[in-house]
Amino acid sequence: MNPELYLSDLESKPDALANLADALTAEDPFENLPESPARVLFLGMGSSRYAAGVAALRLRAAGIDAYADYASAAATYPPSPGTLVVPISATGGSRETLDAVERYAGGPAFVAALTNFPPTNPGRPPGFPPTNPGRPPGAPASPLAAGADQVIPMRAGEERGGVACRTFQHTLALLLALEAKLTGTGRDVPALIRRSAEATADLLDRRDEWLPLVMELLDGPHGVYTIAPAERLSSAEQSALMVREGPRRPADACETGDWAHVDVYLTKTLDYRALFFPGSRYDAQAMDWVRERGSTVIAVGAEVKDAAATVRYAYDDDPDVALLTETLVAELVAAYWWADQV
Repeated sequence: MNPELYLSDLESKPDALANLADALTAEDPFENLPESPARVLFLGMGSSRYAAGVAALRLRAAGIDAYADYASAAATYPPSPGTLVVPISATGGSRETLDAVERYAGGPAFVAALTNFPPTNPGRPPGFPPTNPGRPPGAPASPLAAGADQVIPMRAGEERGGVACRTFQHTLALLLALEAKLTGTGRDVPALIRRSAEATADLLDRRDEWLPLVMELLDGPHGVYTIAPAERLSSAEQSALMVREGPRRPADACETGDWAHVDVYLTKTLDYRALFFPGSRYDAQAMDWVRERGSTVIAVGAEVKDAAATVRYAYDDDPDVALLTETLVAELVAAYWWADQV
């Protein structure tokens, strides 16, 4: 893990997203999936599970039986016809995910793996280190790919910093494309991804305007807290993970409505500092407690009354652009804190 390379990974997000949009325009990676599966089961750990949780919620809202599980869970849905299993692992080698996929290998469920490594071993593809150089062309490039009926590449390139950042963003984008496929909405996901690339570039280009203040406001003695609506809970979860993984500071995530039941207590005893992602019907409820307790909140993507600061960016009024973009605020904070420690 390297903070300078991690920052470089973040700075290359817009180009990587543009390339993904071009790839989705040219070819549908989900074309060969079973039509109208009876159930969709996402499996993953860490960032992969965060993205999967949002994807499953969206599919359920569209009337599709979908669930996101920890790949490490000892028990989940049994293999059955009509089940589409989507294991997610950027490296294609997460032990827990590989163990979970073993339950479904050989049918009757259909396994469509989402991974950043290509499905075959061509030697040295652009943006990747050598993968399984001893295997012939056409051989599976990762264990996850080897055990899947179909592989959907994330197309995020190599994350040289050692932190899942572009792969998280690409996972969300591809799961939105999967949603469009399964629901038959015909949504132009490549156009959404291109808007998200512009939004990401906007945050990066203007970081000197907003980042120093956000870093100062979040730099407290008791860690960083992140709050987001259920529909974008992955933003809070990924943001907190970045603060833990890079600079190794305490950080935790909470859903906005649930916050009044589980995290509000911390505002009474801690120097509570939070990144707040608006969009929940319970935003005002949380902010009432923030005002009463004198806590520090930085709003991302919309104006929030009594927030200590607000970070805006292009297209931030589109919830799906926000879903794909807003974690960059915490990722950049983590990158600069991390670099200062080295």
